[in-house]
Amino acid sequence: MKIGDLSPAPGAVTSSKRLGRGIGSGLGKTSGKGHKGQWARSGGGVRPGFEGGQMPLIRRIPKRGFNNIFRKEYSIVNLSVLEGFEAGSVVDINVLAENGLIKLVKGGVGLKVLGNGELTKALTVKADAFSAKAKEAIEKAGGTAEII
Repeated sequence: MKIGDLSPAPGAVTSSKRLGRGIGSGLGKTSGKGHKGQWARSGGGVRPGFEGGQMPLIRRIPKRGFNNIFRKEYSIVNLSVLEGFEAGSVVDINVLAENGLIKLVKGGVGLKVLGNGELTKALTVKADAFSAKAKEAIEKAGGTAEII
């Protein structure tokens, strides 16, 4: 194979429209722009969202809510997930992520353990936050809940 034999995949390259080159081309006379009007003019058309001077939809609908810049996003795990670990093991955000048990939150501040489910094994759980119920259940099972 030589460099001269190389060509793009079929359908990958399309020739540009040759506008205004006669009636036989199919794009002669008005060049596919129809007859007169705003869209037929050079530089014509309107910006996205413009409704001809009518109050646009985006301005007719009321604003609602706000974004709290101090919000803390946690990766969340429940006690029912922790039940799958062997007794005496150390569980932290890295172990959970490696096993695919949690999804790491982009820009998140760490791991929070919630109290949904039962825990019967003594585990050492390292997290950034615990719900009261989760902390109580971990300690009741003989484990420790460490805040990092």
